[in-house]
Amino acid sequence: MTVKPGSKNLITDVAGLKVGNAHHAHYATGVTVVLPDEPVTAAVDVRGGAPGTRDTSALDPTCLVDAVHGIVLSGGSVFGLDAAGGVISHLAEQGVGMSFGQSPVRIPLVPSAILFDLTFGPDKTWGATPPYRDLGIAAAQDAGTDFELGNAGAGHGATAGTLKGGLGSASAVFGGFTVGALVALNPVGSCINPASNDLWARPFELDGEFGPVPAEPVSPVPLTPLGDSKLDARAAGANTTIAVVATDAALTKPQAQRLAIMASDGMARAIRPIHTPYDGDTVFALATGRTALAEQPGEALAMLGSAAADCLTRAIGRAMVSAEPLHGRDTWRPA
Repeated sequence: MTVKPGSKNLITDVAGLKVGNAHHAHYATGVTVVLPDEPVTAAVDVRGGAPGTRDTSALDPTCLVDAVHGIVLSGGSVFGLDAAGGVISHLAEQGVGMSFGQSPVRIPLVPSAILFDLTFGPDKTWGATPPYRDLGIAAAQDAGTDFELGNAGAGHGATAGTLKGGLGSASAVFGGFTVGALVALNPVGSCINPASNDLWARPFELDGEFGPVPAEPVSPVPLTPLGDSKLDARAAGANTTIAVVATDAALTKPQAQRLAIMASDGMARAIRPIHTPYDGDTVFALATGRTALAEQPGEALAMLGSAAADCLTRAIGRAMVSAEPLHGRDTWRPA
């Protein structure tokens, strides 16, 4: 079966999804929002030892809620959880959300996850008014099918090992389905194979999307259990890679849960070490339901999950090649 990137090589190649970014240059942090045109089936898989999330319990297949109205990825650690409130207010104002009885108030369900960027950049002294609610609203207003990668949105203050991390995305089209991934890359671990000075994600590259290996890599590192990771500089919870994978397939909540579980392995192919006590690694899965599964849904789901993991690996690679130097943090690809 032929697998190729979608026309944009972004998660928005999955029809019915939009992505918006917003960042605060002074505070060196940002927010990324995924908004579906219609409510979509959703699930989540949390592998990191120090996660920070909001409303993820509602995604349990045993819970009442069967669809969501958006997903938020944010910097700012616990302060970044405010971003979802901004997105919820924006959507409710637009008439998006669940309705209950005669109440005129709409209730959007917008689960979120955060990464830690509080030690990145010159200043986080925002006092009693962190910027994340406003950033959430701005990101929602910015949502479209085209969006920036690298130092954009939730990737603005992200770091990867000792290098600059960022926002990445990729997609795949195959067998009548489309799968996409979006990642805010901020791991304690390294994305670089010291034996080759190349990305761990390189074997999964499609159509030369990572470009060539830099002739003069920024910082060769030894192949140790921790590589060029930053464990010595951070405490538990001070990192995290957060992601969304999506497909146009029609999935139930348990099937979406399996998609998220399989997709999480895409991180392990591109980051070493991964899912540490210092990370809050979280993967959301969305299914827009526009394409029915085949007569053998188990086989189709296995194919979708494998493709989602590959897309997430590639999105991590694209985050690394799209990142730009910022606040003294170099990138893998020299500027």
